[in-house]
Amino acid sequence: MTFVEHQAPMREQSIPERFEEMVARFPDRLAIKCAGRSFSYKELDRASNRIARSLLTVENLGSGSVALLFDHGVNVIVAMMGALKAGKQVCVLDSRAPEVRMKFIIDDCRISAILTDTGWCDLAQKVFCNYRNVLNVDEIDQTISPAELGLPIAPSHIAFIAYTSGSTGQPRGVSRTHQERVARAISSGRSRNLCGDDRLSLLHSVAFGSGGADLFMALLNGVAVLPFDIASEGILNLVQWLKRERITVFHAPPAVFRELENVEYSPDHFTDLRLIRLSGAPITERDFELYKKKFTRGTLLEIGMGSTEVEAISNAVVNHDFLFPKEGSPIGYAREGRELLILDDEGQEIPPGEVGEIAVRSREFTEDFGRQRDLSEGKFRRDPKVADALIYLTADVGTRSNDGFVIHLGRKDFMVKIRGYRVELGEIERAIASHPDINDVGVVAWDRGLGEKYLVGYVVLRQQMALNVSILNDFLRTKIPDYMVPSTFIVLPTLPLTNGKLDRSALPKPGNSRPKFTVAYVAPRNDVEKRLSNLWREVLSLDEVGMNDNFFDLGGHSLAASRVISRVIQTFQLELPVKALFDAPTVAEMAAVITEHQGKQLGEAELERRLGELELMSDEEAQQLVAKETVKR
Repeated sequence: MTFVEHQAPMREQSIPERFEEMVARFPDRLAIKCAGRSFSYKELDRASNRIARSLLTVENLGSGSVALLFDHGVNVIVAMMGALKAGKQVCVLDSRAPEVRMKFIIDDCRISAILTDTGWCDLAQKVFCNYRNVLNVDEIDQTISPAELGLPIAPSHIAFIAYTSGSTGQPRGVSRTHQERVARAISSGRSRNLCGDDRLSLLHSVAFGSGGADLFMALLNGVAVLPFDIASEGILNLVQWLKRERITVFHAPPAVFRELENVEYSPDHFTDLRLIRLSGAPITERDFELYKKKFTRGTLLEIGMGSTEVEAISNAVVNHDFLFPKEGSPIGYAREGRELLILDDEGQEIPPGEVGEIAVRSREFTEDFGRQRDLSEGKFRRDPKVADALIYLTADVGTRSNDGFVIHLGRKDFMVKIRGYRVELGEIERAIASHPDINDVGVVAWDRGLGEKYLVGYVVLRQQMALNVSILNDFLRTKIPDYMVPSTFIVLPTLPLTNGKLDRSALPKPGNSRPKFTVAYVAPRNDVEKRLSNLWREVLSLDEVGMNDNFFDLGGHSLAASRVISRVIQTFQLELPVKALFDAPTVAEMAAVITEHQGKQLGEAELERRLGELELMSDEEAQQLVAKETVKR
């Protein structure tokens, strides 16, 4: 292997400048591959140049803000690079977010143009109210010159604006400069010893900080990045994909990683995988034991911590011999350019072994940096000891060992992580409170075990009535993303208060009973419904499930849907996509789908043989097989 060369000392560059260096050095090396489509570095460069030129025909030169609206995959990456080459500030919209959230971001970010493709063009026109520029990349004239534009882009120019959950009840934007992204990509690549043979997974959406960081860690170091949509493809396909695509660096939220426990494969299944990265939520000892059980000693595990405001904070790379702490979650040592502090309630640094707030000191956090990232709200403060540095207050609680290793012990405020997403409970409460039938509301993130949290909404209704959970869920999904919608709701006569404020500790912990729907409970009527009902009860941790209950009103989400479909495939020996549960979201409807397909089910040996064939197939061969089977059926 030839390791990627890194410039030392690091000089300031824009993203296009650094990327074009990679194109010049590795023109024929694979840059992106997803769903049968692939681009070399040269092909990605030419395609993004065409998009940049097309964008400049509808949007004048200058540092205007451009939004991207795409599925997770190749198009969003090509469009992003094109917009950056055109000198624009980029904001990636989450295609699963409600329209009202998109419109807020579009206005808040002063978006003047949107890049999209045929699949999302209608929605783009709708959220842009048909008065802004919408550019469909599928319709770009291929005769447009693919040559470099050569636009001068200052490294200090803002490249990205990412939005996260905000304490004011509205999404909050955090900007990133070109130089920030380039510097972090180079240092991250160096710390992980990236080389030309590496193939990096991309499960996180590039609309969020970790996804963008992974993308540019790959493309600005000359290695391949392979997007995978876990929500639509599911866990079983993920396991086969990791092996088939010879992924060497696999990055996933702990919630997704835990799903591997339910998939059968030997530890030596992944012969190319050298590093697993878990981030987005604290890991548990059971996660670590799962890593040791499912992967050989040749695969290392990276754990760490980051935030939207400052991105990478800490990390550690461990092997099977690591001693997991008895309490808390390990997050490792400070990343390059950072120093970890533990502070008491007065903001004073405390010695190793004591518990306090985790804080980060860095000279990279300048006054301008702090003003962009809520210096006024107290997340940053001036360092009394180092004049040219700021201290970032994480609101996480932890302790530090003598050698600087930090253990995470919980949160200080009401910002929580749900399935890897950073969520502000106040934003959810404001969304629920806007429903006309709700008089008062509180939201709590409860621990389901195994380090997984779920949201519960406590509501006081305006009048004596039954809460229609289906209607409330539909209402909330127009205002907040699905991962912010509580899994269940509990109706209370009043909310417990202390000194006039909600006392969350006094809210009752939810049990495992079925939510009180307006639709009547219907028991299983045949063997298929009974087996399905048991699967749903196990995945959703419920005592009972009615045959006409909607899976998503019961607290189900995309990851839980993947769990259900994986178990349906194993239980009934059927090949079903995750999308099947979205199309048939009740037990009765899913039972009908299974009954329809039972005559076409595969025997166990045949199913294993087919899966074995798919492991060895290229994307193109696999697609041809699927097409043939579709015709047969």
